[in-house]
Amino acid sequence: MSLNSALIAGTTGLLANSSALAAISDNIANVNTTGYKRTTTTFEPMVEARSGAPSYSARGVSASARQLISEQGLPTASASSTDIAISGQGFFVVTENPSTGGATDTRLFTRAGSFRPDEDGYLRNAAGLYLQGWPVQPDGSVNANPTDLTALESINVGAIGGTAEATSRLTFNANLQSTTAVSAAALAAAGLGPGTAYDPATNNMASGAVTPDFSSSVQIFDSQGALRTINFSYLKSGTPNVWHAEIYVTPATDVVTGAGLTDGQIAVGDVAFTTDGVFNPTSASTTLPTTLSFGAFDAAAPGAGQVNWAGATGVGAQTITLDLGGANSAGGITQLDSPSTLLSSTVDGSVFGDLAGVDIDASGLVQARFNNGVVRPVFQLPIATFLNPDGLVTRSGGAYGISGDSGPFTLKQAGVGGAGSIDSNALEASTVDLATEFTGLITTQRAYSAASKIITTADEMLDELIRIKR
Repeated sequence: MSLNSALIAGTTGLLANSSALAAISDNIANVNTTGYKRTTTTFEPMVEARSGAPSYSARGVSASARQLISEQGLPTASASSTDIAISGQGFFVVTENPSTGGATDTRLFTRAGSFRPDEDGYLRNAAGLYLQGWPVQPDGSVNANPTDLTALESINVGAIGGTAEATSRLTFNANLQSTTAVSAAALAAAGLGPGTAYDPATNNMASGAVTPDFSSSVQIFDSQGALRTINFSYLKSGTPNVWHAEIYVTPATDVVTGAGLTDGQIAVGDVAFTTDGVFNPTSASTTLPTTLSFGAFDAAAPGAGQVNWAGATGVGAQTITLDLGGANSAGGITQLDSPSTLLSSTVDGSVFGDLAGVDIDASGLVQARFNNGVVRPVFQLPIATFLNPDGLVTRSGGAYGISGDSGPFTLKQAGVGGAGSIDSNALEASTVDLATEFTGLITTQRAYSAASKIITTADEMLDELIRIKR
């Protein structure tokens, strides 16, 4: 019956436009929801395929809602360093329970990046979902796997303890006066005079048996952030432009030395200078090592020329690169006719420091910032990408789950392989445009009214048909 089908068509029009109104209402309600993706309604005719039929039967219309997940919202500035947004494709990996991490645990994907530490220190967004990342190993490497979710951990900034950083580089800038008189011990060592000759192993500067022409101390940091004192002592030799040098620790009991070293010595040798008074590290006369190595306190007994930290210190192994300058260096040691003096010394490393904050860079590297100036990477955020992100299944809290339409996920580093970059101190705004939604309200209301007219008109026609029998 054509009139009955008209009634059905009008009813489907009411239902379809009601669905469209619901989608528009959700969009308007979430205009300020972080990471929200607007929903659009698609209308499709319900056509009955008939050929040569004497009459036409209406089938009406159907409506299907689709969330435009792949649309990019505008990044907006935020005051929190743990607020993050993705510029480009991809999603953050989140979980509902921070303490789980097995293969069967549910992982969801979101672009709502308003993360804050919870009472246990886990980064959680406003929807209660916990951010996951690859942990950074002690050597700085990341065991990233593009498909293995079990390699991810919920990021806990509350579990990050304090840290100290051992000195790994030392720059020594000083001048040794070129007109310094050669001491009797140095002359005897060169066979140019009588007396007890200078000998770094038996008659040395570290023990005080020989008075250096110049000496200065520098403090370094060990692996626990404690200060240790090392001394640089120089004695002009009987060979022009060559000085004897000793580097030693005070107190000497801080180290255990192997054969060839004594009285806390960690390096001995000579330093040579050019005729212009510049340190010449390539000269055959320069024998002072440019690397200072300390074995751990519990290491095996040091061999010849080697040094360990003493057992009472309890500190780990450490290697320090010594920079004494050279022809192409602006600093270092020089031999000029000016009083011997320490111009400056620079060391890296730091004392113990507490966690001061957490920063996230554009590559997704989560870095712990300590109040002693140390910055240490702790996690790497992966970006999950999909072949068809619009095919993801919508979950509560602005999260999405995998479906057959979305295709499998791939975990990538931010900015690599099509994954978007990460904006810290930013949040992705909703993709809802109020002007578009209000226009949609008007057209949907008109369409709903028109569908209702179909029903009232068909009802009047049926009424006329019924009255024929009277």
